[in-house]
Amino acid sequence: MENLKKYLPWTIRIIISVLFLISAVAKLYPSPYFAISTFEVKQLYPMGFSEDAAVFFSRILIGIELALGILLLQNNFLRRIVIPATMLMLVVFTVHLTIDTIQTGGNSGNCGCFGSLLPMTPIEAIIKNVFAIILLIIYLYIAPKTIDEKSNFWVLTTITFASILALFMMAPIQPKATEVVDEEIETPLEVNETIETPATEPITVAPTETTVTNETPATEVAKEVIDEPAQVKSGYAQYFSNIDQGKKIFALFVPGCEHCRDVAKELTQMKAKNKNFPQVQVVFMNEEPEKIPDFFSFAGANYPYKIIEVIPFWKLLGNNKDTPGIIYFWNGNKMKEWDGINDKKFVGSELQSILKKKYSEIKK
Repeated sequence: MENLKKYLPWTIRIIISVLFLISAVAKLYPSPYFAISTFEVKQLYPMGFSEDAAVFFSRILIGIELALGILLLQNNFLRRIVIPATMLMLVVFTVHLTIDTIQTGGNSGNCGCFGSLLPMTPIEAIIKNVFAIILLIIYLYIAPKTIDEKSNFWVLTTITFASILALFMMAPIQPKATEVVDEEIETPLEVNETIETPATEPITVAPTETTVTNETPATEVAKEVIDEPAQVKSGYAQYFSNIDQGKKIFALFVPGCEHCRDVAKELTQMKAKNKNFPQVQVVFMNEEPEKIPDFFSFAGANYPYKIIEVIPFWKLLGNNKDTPGIIYFWNGNKMKEWDGINDKKFVGSELQSILKKKYSEIKK
């Protein structure tokens, strides 16, 4: 029992410290700005944070997580400030996750606790937080109150502000960028790709008087019914001017995303087998853009593309959606959409099936 009281408190402190340190570091994976921007769009925006507030809150929050992970391993104000602050943060996270679980079920999606490094559902995160809170309560109960707890407040403030400052340095707040970067690049269309032009307005001719004769009138030639949707504005023309003309495949990719590369390769293979396959147009996230040539090399073809910044990209894709994103447009009408790698992931056979259908068949 004596050994338990001797070693258990330090064991608990180390476990909770590691959890907080991993949580902070994981939110910076695979790169700080990309990870934090993704955290803002997918976690903070749905909670009601504005863009201006989210960029500060995200960095301060992760900085505090990092600071608490470090402060748990020192003895200044440990029982009076550090552990209560740690428990308060865990309680706030747990309450938020509980509300999210009630609203959405909590059985799917990534709560963001460990970023994209270790995806975790809200229910899994709640269990983790409750376990950590119990450990801290045990610590406060069994740890001797006579522990050599120091009272140097400057240690707390220095570590906390240094951790927060480190986050602002690793992921500087960038000025709001336009939707499309200046260095936008569009490769020439392939030989077998054509740009469809909208039909011209029909010319109305005023009726003229005719004389009745005994001649048999010529049979009227029946007009061919065009079975396709009326042309509309999709809202994506700022990326590709001809997106609302005919059939188009609009893809949202991240250059370093392996799943995006696989989908791009599958589209190339489908295009090689179908001479009437729609034109593929790509919007890349501005994350590791130097990998774009290698991306197209793996895909087996070059496609017209644009590059946009991280946050505008997530907004374009949709806050609750993930890459790779594929949209099938027909005259600007969104006919089918896929995203992510789970139940809504892109399936080539589904696209091939819908491409063969007439518009009247799709409407059914």
